[in-house]
Amino acid sequence: MGSWNFSVFWDEVMNQTRSELGDHEFAMWFNIQYDSSSESAITIRVPSSFYKDQLVKQYQGFLESKLFDLAGRRIAIEFIVVKPTQSADPAFSPQGGDGQRSPEPRPKIEVNVPAAKVKEKHSQLRSDYTFENFVIGDNNGFASNAALAISKNPGTSYNPFLIYGGVGLGKTHLMQSIGNRVWRDSPKLKVICITAEEFTNEFIQSIHDKTTQNFKNKYRYVDVLLIDDIHFLQNKLGSQEELFHTFNALYDANKQMVFTCDRPVSELKNLSDRLRSRFERGLNVDLQPPNFETRSAILKKKIEAGRISVPDEVIEIIAKNISTNVRDLEAALTKLIAYAELVHREITLEIAQNQLKDVFSQSKHGNVTIDNILRVVADYFKLSYNDLKGKKRTKNIALPRQIAMFIARDITEYSTTELGFEFGGRDHTTVMHACQKIEERLKLDPNLESTIGAIVRAIKDYSSKA
Repeated sequence: MGSWNFSVFWDEVMNQTRSELGDHEFAMWFNIQYDSSSESAITIRVPSSFYKDQLVKQYQGFLESKLFDLAGRRIAIEFIVVKPTQSADPAFSPQGGDGQRSPEPRPKIEVNVPAAKVKEKHSQLRSDYTFENFVIGDNNGFASNAALAISKNPGTSYNPFLIYGGVGLGKTHLMQSIGNRVWRDSPKLKVICITAEEFTNEFIQSIHDKTTQNFKNKYRYVDVLLIDDIHFLQNKLGSQEELFHTFNALYDANKQMVFTCDRPVSELKNLSDRLRSRFERGLNVDLQPPNFETRSAILKKKIEAGRISVPDEVIEIIAKNISTNVRDLEAALTKLIAYAELVHREITLEIAQNQLKDVFSQSKHGNVTIDNILRVVADYFKLSYNDLKGKKRTKNIALPRQIAMFIARDITEYSTTELGFEFGGRDHTTVMHACQKIEERLKLDPNLESTIGAIVRAIKDYSSKA
């Protein structure tokens, strides 16, 4: 076969990308150049490891989709780091003292096929979602150790394995780490990784195309099935029925199943009891928000991977001010690094404080408002919004009102005086009394803690959609 040259396709992809993203975003992230092509891939040069990481994470799927539309076939994109001093290309190489380019040639890329062919990247798994990149802390230690054990012997224990927790805590990362490890160590095993939404859409399409048997064969003869966000299946009775039968087929064949959810399965609404019981049959683990030490470790891991310099005091201020989830931590660090690279300045504490002040403020308060808390608590206890803000002190209203005050004091930055005002113009001592009452009840009633936990998750879910 002759040499492959997809440069024309790449140029068109860049034109479309600039048009869709705008000049500002394009200028920020696409300081990159076409390098070479093979039959199935395009190699692109990037100026730093940081750029490579961000392109892989944020844009690789987008760019490969564009290439597929243009070429009518799957073409992978591979990024290589070519720093300014390593390239003889005019865009990267410095000029010599006599005005000529440095004679040092650009490093050659080896194209010889190795004796032992390396297994190709799994099309449904992110290559950066591995155990090596997952920071273990008190909030996820049990879950990560269980996931690692599963990846070594899929289908033999902890089956099914369900990981639940809030947004950005690492559920998908941990699930895909299992897939990547199995894919790497057990080449003969078939691994499928999809979202519950994709499963549903594919099932609907198979009904439309009258190819349901092909659909059943695809999912019932897999070795490892990874399904993300099963809470999407609520109210999807047809998809639930199909997954139920798929579950039974895989379970009876000792094939590994891993699921993720944004809450405990017991809190999912409109989910068939028999499917719920299947999810709860194996090991269910939750991921909690990382503590300060874990947040610091996550930031340091990210920094090491990008080979950039960030002072410890900057890491500390980010870890102290952002306690929500891993995704928010990484977003703040990415913003800071991008700013420093674009303006060619070293990252300092002052720059971090100025550039991230809005992020810090949003992280503290989030989208959670007292109004959101009142509405969710009222809905949970089947009361009206006005009942909680009103003057009635009947038992069926007083306890939910105290719970709402306790939650508001715990998850917001409002003072007791501000909360008293928000709860119908009450005195701050009323709020303090309510919080003390709930704290006392928590010591005596173990069910109250799970009730409050369920309400808090519902508040955050409601607030994220508000």
